[in-house]
Amino acid sequence: MKSDNVKKGMQQAPHRSLFNALGFTKEEMEKPLVGIVSSYNEIVPGHMNLDKIVNAVKMGVAEAGGVPVVFPAIAVCDGIAMGHEGMKYSLVTRDLIADSTECMALAHQFDALVMVPNCDKNVPGLLMAAARINVPTVFVSGGPMLAGHVKGHKTSLSSMFEAVGAYAAGKLTEEEVCEYEEKTCPTCGSCSGMYTANSMNCLTEALGMGLGGNGTIPAVYSDRLRLAKHAGMAVMDMYAKNIRPRDIMTKDAILNALTVDMALGCSTNSMLHLPAIAHEVGFDFDIAFANEISEKTPNLCHLAPAGPTYMEDLNEAGGVYAVMNELAEKGLLHLDCMTVTGKTVGENIKGAVNKNPEVIRPLDNPYSQTGGLAVLKGNLAPDGSVVKRSAVAPEMMVHEGPARVFDCEEDAIAAIKGGKIVEGDVVVIRYEGPKGGPGMREMLNPTSAIAGMGLGSTVALITDGRFSGASRGASIGHVSPEAAVGGTIALVEEGDIIKINIPEMTLELAVSDEELEARRAKWQPREPKVTTGYLARYAGLVTSGAKGAVLNKAQ
Repeated sequence: MKSDNVKKGMQQAPHRSLFNALGFTKEEMEKPLVGIVSSYNEIVPGHMNLDKIVNAVKMGVAEAGGVPVVFPAIAVCDGIAMGHEGMKYSLVTRDLIADSTECMALAHQFDALVMVPNCDKNVPGLLMAAARINVPTVFVSGGPMLAGHVKGHKTSLSSMFEAVGAYAAGKLTEEEVCEYEEKTCPTCGSCSGMYTANSMNCLTEALGMGLGGNGTIPAVYSDRLRLAKHAGMAVMDMYAKNIRPRDIMTKDAILNALTVDMALGCSTNSMLHLPAIAHEVGFDFDIAFANEISEKTPNLCHLAPAGPTYMEDLNEAGGVYAVMNELAEKGLLHLDCMTVTGKTVGENIKGAVNKNPEVIRPLDNPYSQTGGLAVLKGNLAPDGSVVKRSAVAPEMMVHEGPARVFDCEEDAIAAIKGGKIVEGDVVVIRYEGPKGGPGMREMLNPTSAIAGMGLGSTVALITDGRFSGASRGASIGHVSPEAAVGGTIALVEEGDIIKINIPEMTLELAVSDEELEARRAKWQPREPKVTTGYLARYAGLVTSGAKGAVLNKAQ
């Protein structure tokens, strides 16, 4: 046992005295030490139930012969952090989570781990940590929130942000917005659409790191507690069989996850997180893989905000395994990949049934023949940009219009809500990338304001920042290189014509090469927005969004 390094031999007598101080028995000292990484806190709605999930995991571990020991991981609520300086601290926590979990797990020599995350950066951060630590590890999330209900329609957090935009446009009264406010988020759990948290939790199943149902069983269902107990049991089985994360998170498994991502219509943020996870296992993930896989992968699901269905509906329809089984029929998955069940992907999904073809479209009736995400390149984004094309209105798949340029999110929101953006415009928000932000803020406020004001099918938004999974419309993020390092987006001027062609996967600034070179010669780097603390360190180390915004090794 790895934990023998802190439990066995005369040299470890001082260590054992500290275990005695913790109340450990001699019998427990003979068993594997299993770390339960708890992301529980009282500020994130998706995490307020994790104490119960953790207790269920502990029971499963103990029942299967291990000794569960809980230690914490942090998490930010992106919804609460949205639209102010707090969002600069969202993406950056992914690396803090990975680093701190690595430190705790290796300092204390745990034999195995169960990760209990739920929300946006917390899931990929712990997947990154699992790859580094490489002891048997299972993921069990807190589960998605149930949808809200307003005026006979299901709602989710994106409905709430769009209601604010509708109020600004005079389409909703204050009383109507208050009704949304009271009813949109009715339970604990990760917000109820296919946003980043639910995207990443679903992808734990596709990667093989979570049990079936991990991405879709609602937070308030007792099935979630049973799943947590089984996760505790499963990690002990993995320990007995010596199945480790790097045995599971192979190149083929990551490509499986990207394929499932395309079918589900996941958040654009998966194109930050999958490259970062791949980086930890030594796989150089080029975001252009997205287009190769998208071209052969049908989009089978339109969950909110792309459509009228929610995570609870996907769960009832058969969940991620039912989607994977559809894809397997077309030969799109690597079925021999190992998983935390001790079985292969093919064995896990065998017999999974699509119980609702309106929620999970069958292969002969997809929403589209191509996947939910696309990577656009061109002179405006030489290294790439990302759009959730499954959430783009058909009339915006090809668009050109004048640039309306803003150097921060706040200025863009003021212009949108002030009625200064009109049909046909292309809103450009720059200096919000990984370095320039710093922290690559999500742009749910401006995208929701555009949608809420009725401009979602006529106005595009382009940024070197990123978008929430709750965003919809022609929202193109991760433009790389970013403005802060002199990318072309820094050279765009008010009124320049921008050409978007999602089917052709291009993003072009209609300015001559000679003019761009003249502008580039005049461009000067901006002074850093933040010069102290963690954000300053992060800005100095972070790479491009096209590389997953991973951190360079310190020189």
